[in-house]
Formats: sequence, structure tokens, C-alpha cells
Amino acid sequence: MLLLPLLWFLLWGLAAFGALVLFNIALSRLIEALVPPQGRFIEIDGLRLHVVDSGEKPGQQQPPILFVHGLMGQLANLSYALSPLFPERRVVLIDRPGSGYSPAAPSQTLKAQGDLLAKIIEALNLQKPLVVGHSLGGAVALALALDHSSSLSGLALIAPLTQPLAAPPKPFGGLALHSRLAIWLGAWTLGPIVTLLSSDTARKTVFAPEPMALDYWNRGGAILSARPPALVAAARDIKDQPRELPVMAARYSSLQAPVAILFGAQDQLLDPKAQGEVFCAQNPKAELTVIDGGHMLPVTQPRATESFIRKSLQRLDAG
Repeated sequence: MLLLPLLWFLLWGLAAFGALVLFNIALSRLIEALVPPQGRFIEIDGLRLHVVDSGEKPGQQQPPILFVHGLMGQLANLSYALSPLFPERRVVLIDRPGSGYSPAAPSQTLKAQGDLLAKIIEALNLQKPLVVGHSLGGAVALALALDHSSSLSGLALIAPLTQPLAAPPKPFGGLALHSRLAIWLGAWTLGPIVTLLSSDTARKTVFAPEPMALDYWNRGGAILSARPPALVAAARDIKDQPRELPVMAARYSSLQAPVAILFGAQDQLLDPKAQGEVFCAQNPKAELTVIDGGHMLPVTQPRATESFIRKSLQRLDAG
């Protein structure tokens, strides 16, 4: 007697799942039409990675700058207001694996992404760039510096993740799923809709106490994070951090590259003391600057962030 109702329930469930998948495919195409790729694609280890590269030009100052974005971001987060402020240098921005228009990598660990950065630097013939990492991009930049110190000249980290977190920040709590099946099902069913519907709450946390410009959704690339593959990649970005960051932190004192850190005092995502001051205790040569502001300083305070980066460049010239 129960077999027929169960069969109907299964069929309706499959139909609903299929409808959601088709809806998310159509939604992704609409989003990509609104925010198309900005740059070109290079192939590294079989991955077709999206990069924006201003190119080598006569008279450019050295070193070049490599920008690395954070969790659920893409390179337009940093090209929105910050990277154009360095016209005198070669500037390269990348979409990390699984973000923007770069496909996910077999491994999304910080170490794997740091290794990939080193290969990008080599492939593009970047001569020991200053690596600017924002948020999770700061952790990736640190992984690069720990394992490939000869690839870069220094680190300028903006609101970086340097220490393990007890739990992901509130806007990303729904991504902290450890089952690959659960991550995939969530991303391809209700994940995009929930992401868009909760965007206002997330915006207030990510940008607080500063406002977010209305065109950041498209010109800053924020809406690209609502696509299912981006949600899967973000969940994978989070998964290995509790295991990796303590191991990395134990090695911070051995960093050869000079490190400068910028934090907003009112950052609602990452605590300047827990992430900035603790790092500087682990690496006493590092320099910490704290200004008024939130987590998205490259967008909300590009001139102050530019000044911070230029001080890092001056220290490299002096050293």
C-alpha cells in the first residue's frame, strides 16, 4: 500500500530537483551575460584560468603587482576601484580556482592554490611581484610565500585570514558542509536563490560599517558568486582551513618575504587583533596598519589601500 505513494513522492522529488537545476543553469547564464569576463585565459595544469594582465610596457616600474581576491569573490572585486590606481606598473589579477571564470581545481587547499599561484607567476613571466591578497586571498598569498619564497618580493595583505577560525563568519556559515554530496545538492538546488535573497544581510556584514555601491553587484562581480559552481568552490575553500592554518601559522616566523598587513578597525568578518596582531607576534618583522573601516577596504577605501600598498613598494625599494 505504501509503495505507490513513495513512488509518487520520489518522482515529484526528482522533477522538483530537475526544475531547480534547469532554473540555476538559466540563472547562471543570465548572471554571466550581466558580468562577462574582463580578461583572457591561460592554461595551467589543465585549468583554463581567467586573468587580467595589463602587460609589459616600456618604462614600467618594478616590481609588478599580483592581486588575489577572497572567499566568494572574483578579480573584479579588486579591479573595481583599487588596481587601476597603479598605472605605472604591470598589474595582474586572477580568478582563483572555482571563482569568477576559473574552473575549480582538483584540490582547493591553501597549499594547492599557493602552488598554482607560483605557476601563474612563472607562466606570465612576472618578475618577483608584490602579492596583494585580500581576506582568504591573504591566506593563499601566505601559502605561496611559505612554499615559494623566490617567486615574490613581498606581501601586502588586506584584512587577511591568517589564523584558524572556530567557525566560518556568519554570512558563510551555510557553506560549512563537510559532505561533498550535501555541498553539491545545496549549490544546485536552493543555494543560488538563498544567496540572492540573503544578499542584503550578507552585504551589511561584509561591508559594515561602510555602504556598498549599488553597481558593485555587476561592476564588482559580486553576483557571480551566486552560481552553483562558485558556491561549491567556496564551500571547498572553507573545508580544509581548520587543518591547514595551524600548520601554516607554525611556519610564519620562517617567512623570508617582508609582510605588511592592513585592517579596518571595525571589520565584522575577521578580527584585526586575532588575525593581524597575532600574526605580527608570530612574525615580528611584519608591519600592521589599522584604519577606520570594515572588511572591504579595496572597495570602500581604495585611496587608503593604495597608500598602504605604495608604502610596501617603497620598503621593497629601500630594502
